Amino acid sequence: MTFVEDGNDVGQTLALIHTSPTLTPMFSGLCAKYMPETAIFHMVDESLIADTIREGRLRRVTMRRLLAMVESAEAAGADAVMVTCSSLGAGVALGQQLFDIPVIRVDEAMAEAAVRMGRRIGVMATLRTTLEPTIALLREKAAEAGFEIEIVDSLCDGAFDAVLAGDTAVHDRILSEALRNEMKDVDVVILAQASMARVVKAMPNGTLSVPVLSSPELAVKSARAIMAGLAGGAESVGEAILAGSNGGQARR
Repeated sequence: MTFVEDGNDVGQTLALIHTSPTLTPMFSGLCAKYMPETAIFHMVDESLIADTIREGRLRRVTMRRLLAMVESAEAAGADAVMVTCSSLGAGVALGQQLFDIPVIRVDEAMAEAAVRMGRRIGVMATLRTTLEPTIALLREKAAEAGFEIEIVDSLCDGAFDAVLAGDTAVHDRILSEALRNEMKDVDVVILAQASMARVVKAMPNGTLSVPVLSSPELAVKSARAIMAGLAGGAESVGEAILAGSNGGQARR
């Protein structure tokens, strides 16, 4: 497990738990942009996702290890913890019940935004272990909001293997083709993994006809609102989500 600190002596501290070291620069940049007053530190354990992929499911032992990392982050002074791997969602939900500090699920704000933007929602992932918990989270958030939704899912075969082989160009090509060809008749698309966010940014303007949501920026804005609440601030999580999704309107 790797521990990386980023930030100065300030009032609040956010810990970010990753299953890939490649995500630390992205989240450092987003935190610097949206919550520069907050100190952050990163904790990385690639074996959590490796175990989940190998077993095809999130095991209890993996959830216990994740919870131990959250506990370690709290002991290190974190006022809140964000877990940036969507495949670990069930473990994050358990952590939300067990810890006194906020434990933030990276895709929760994205799911809440998506169910307010349309009834037919496209979900793209490169791993089934991410696709299934993301769909379950969408259904949960839709039920909480009183919306009925239809989900169109796309598992981008070969994209994750390409990343493991170091071929990000193939990964990005597979995703961009799926976005253009498989998501034509939906109201909004969500990208189930934080690592997929850069693909949309690299596509030319006008390529996509529907909104595409990714989790990193929405999650950081949600964390900002949550931590402002801890400090007595006024911004709500709902306001942060709407701001991050360009104010998408709900459609029943």
